[in-house]
Amino acid sequence: MAERGLSSARKSKADEFYTQLSDIEKELKNYKDQFKGKVIFCNCDDPDYSNFYYYFVSHFEEFGLKKLITTHFELDKASYMLEYEGGADVKGDKETVIKRAIKLGKKSKLKQNFQQGDQGELFELEPIRSYSGDFRSPECIELLKESDIVVTNPPFSLFRDFVALLTKYKKKFIIIGNTNALTYKDIFTLIQNNKLRTGYTNFNVGMYFIVPNNWEEYHKIVDGHKLVRVSTSCWFTNLPVKKHNEDLVLYKRYSPDEYPKYDNYNAINVDKFSEIPMDYKGEMGVPITFIDKFNPKQFEIIGLGVGTNFINELSAEGLSKIFIDDYYKRGGTGSYSVGHPILGYYDLNRIAIIPYARIIIKFKKNNKGKKK
Repeated sequence: MAERGLSSARKSKADEFYTQLSDIEKELKNYKDQFKGKVIFCNCDDPDYSNFYYYFVSHFEEFGLKKLITTHFELDKASYMLEYEGGADVKGDKETVIKRAIKLGKKSKLKQNFQQGDQGELFELEPIRSYSGDFRSPECIELLKESDIVVTNPPFSLFRDFVALLTKYKKKFIIIGNTNALTYKDIFTLIQNNKLRTGYTNFNVGMYFIVPNNWEEYHKIVDGHKLVRVSTSCWFTNLPVKKHNEDLVLYKRYSPDEYPKYDNYNAINVDKFSEIPMDYKGEMGVPITFIDKFNPKQFEIIGLGVGTNFINELSAEGLSKIFIDDYYKRGGTGSYSVGHPILGYYDLNRIAIIPYARIIIKFKKNNKGKKK
């Protein structure tokens, strides 16, 4: 429900998801030294509501920021750009601090000229409608060029476009995205080449987002705000993250009985990244949660196998009729047919298993893994 709700919520200004201040504080405190002297651009953030804006205003002097710029989407009316260069009294409640900062900032109207054809299907607008403040509009791209680091929560459905734009203009960023984006070829390739990584916050915890009061489906209420949990959400960045420079500490050794080989690809299956055998020299298939622990100095990523989609160097033959028959006999429910190039293996009980997704990895040369 949460994922569908998030996509639907992005369709109009009245239905938006807002990142909790606690989640922003937990993640962004780790980049404090990298913010000094930088222009921060929050290009999906209405300063009246955005906790990103409030966070950077509250820490502007502490972080030594040069400038804070915010832009946001508006439907059927002109949006605006706000530049803030410090000076607001940050004492007092959130609403008061935001009002002071907005009053001190330089506000400029953005043109209402970005048409539906460019926006895509997300907003499902009539051709005659227009909107401004879209992160891909010419004005917002000019502001992007001026910025050093982009920090925001972009629309999940436009995550691929958002990252492509930031990559095109060689911008540093800290953003929230859907973990399923890892299976997109362009996103996965960036991770494989060490140009994108997960942030400090644990990959598997998901996040709660604030939704409007008129939102009917939600998971809980905190401090008077309705919250919806999106389990498939995490932080992504191309800034240095300490944990991705630390070797994954391993304790298990390879055993053919414990690590079955795929029936159609020369690699062993590993169900948990913590159980990667430290002495295995060949290729291994691990869950996508491995990405959160990936150290490019310790491991090499060969490719990704998810569904019938094989990315980069990974190439598997189709599963045999015997395997597919065995899979359905044991109660498998996936829609697979003979010849589909999807990873599959037999466990110790000769039960045919087709895992959801596997990243194929191997140790870098001269790196045998660290023992516990």
